[in-house]
Amino acid sequence: MVVGEAGDGAEAVRLARRTEVDVILMDLRMPGTGGVEAIARLRELGHPARVLVLTTYDTDRDVLPAIDAGATGYLLKDAPRDELVRAVRAAHAGQSVLAPSVASTLIGLVGAGAAESLSPRELEVLRLVAEGATNQVAARRLLISETTIKTHLLHIYTKLGVRDRASAVAVAYKRGLLD
Repeated sequence: MVVGEAGDGAEAVRLARRTEVDVILMDLRMPGTGGVEAIARLRELGHPARVLVLTTYDTDRDVLPAIDAGATGYLLKDAPRDELVRAVRAAHAGQSVLAPSVASTLIGLVGAGAAESLSPRELEVLRLVAEGATNQVAARRLLISETTIKTHLLHIYTKLGVRDRASAVAVAYKRGLLD
């Protein structure tokens, strides 16, 4: 169910704060406050909604800042309607969704060695995941929110070029990131 529509990022943040929205579709380039800034602001405020970027831009200059800001998925506006519906449902269920061209962009960056190394906090999260901790348990142990754990996991997935927890742990062991 659609609960609102915003003309720019600032309005999207205001609307999200007034509603109990679970998933937000966010464009990147809008008048005034852009999508990346709005996503970052929602994360700063601790808003629990998952943000799917829905845009026409799929370059690394667009994709990486959006994911770094806390987007849980990235789709292109030419995606078929059924794919968009599946993506919204997946985001609602806590899964990440990437358009194929976006996934290729990210894989290319990882393959070229352009991915950053994991931060100390991301390594802490990854170690807990490797031990079998749920998001809730990891959040409790690190004294942070589950949303922050999910954001760290998205960054880990991006940096390691994977799509899920099991793959992240496997790649981390292969690269010697975990003991």
